[in-house]
Amino acid sequence: MLRVVFMGTPDFAVPTLEAVIAAGHEVAAVYCQPPRRAGRGMKEKLSPVHTAALAHNLAVKTPVSLRDDAVRGELASLTPDIIVVVAYGLILPRSVLEIPRFGCLNVHPSLLPRWRGAAPLQRTLMAGDTRTGVCVMAMEEGLDTGPVYDVEPVPVEPDATAAQLHDNLANVGAALMVRTLAAVEDGSASATAQSETGVTYAEKISKEEARIDWSRSAADLHNHIRGLSPFPGAWCLSGENATRIKVLSAKPVTGNGPPGTVLDDKLTIACGDGALEILELQRHGKGAMDRATFLRGFAVPAGTRLD
Repeated sequence: MLRVVFMGTPDFAVPTLEAVIAAGHEVAAVYCQPPRRAGRGMKEKLSPVHTAALAHNLAVKTPVSLRDDAVRGELASLTPDIIVVVAYGLILPRSVLEIPRFGCLNVHPSLLPRWRGAAPLQRTLMAGDTRTGVCVMAMEEGLDTGPVYDVEPVPVEPDATAAQLHDNLANVGAALMVRTLAAVEDGSASATAQSETGVTYAEKISKEEARIDWSRSAADLHNHIRGLSPFPGAWCLSGENATRIKVLSAKPVTGNGPPGTVLDDKLTIACGDGALEILELQRHGKGAMDRATFLRGFAVPAGTRLD
């Protein structure tokens, strides 16, 4: 049994926390980002990891930074054997990385060194990669540069969305971390340095980048849309009032016309090469809905130009 400090914040990290607990390791504390105000009442909302930790009666810490001497001192006083990090959202300085005797291990959803950085899952789909995976790596001060302890390749289905890949890789990462912790515990763990070739960076997705550029090919936009579905969502503008619409699902089809033009009553949109038939979408301030439901409440006739 290892004495573990767990650091994570979003849904993606919850399966790993649950798996570490189920494997019998002692979780001394859970660190996650502070509650955020959200919703119409702007009430503080706990993160998914925070909620899961409380369900297991675990101590939860929510520092705004790990660079504070008092925060570091409190962490050191927990005397962890290892720190497990999954999508925590805060930088771990060297003074923190050096606290646990077995170091800090991170679950990263890509086949490193491809897609180091903030948005590996989304970038995998946006690039049309047919293969991805999860790595458990030792953390260093560099951005996702540490040696890799274990890796699990995962095929990418051609129509997989970010939401679907998220759930798949979260579960794969949980199992992989437990396997790695077992190897650390019995002394068989070894890490391999990352290759210096094939390095790519998964930059954070900007709001403007998520906008659909209809001059691109239908194949490219299919990847763009599924890579951003459901969040932050690929979007475009429609109508005289420039209503913002998120496109959550689409499929490439035969068709041609000026890019961005609606070609028929099935919401087929001309692209720079080919066309996209929209399957699921969401108007600003509304819930996600299928095409037929959407069109009953918001007309988009043939000939309409989407921007």
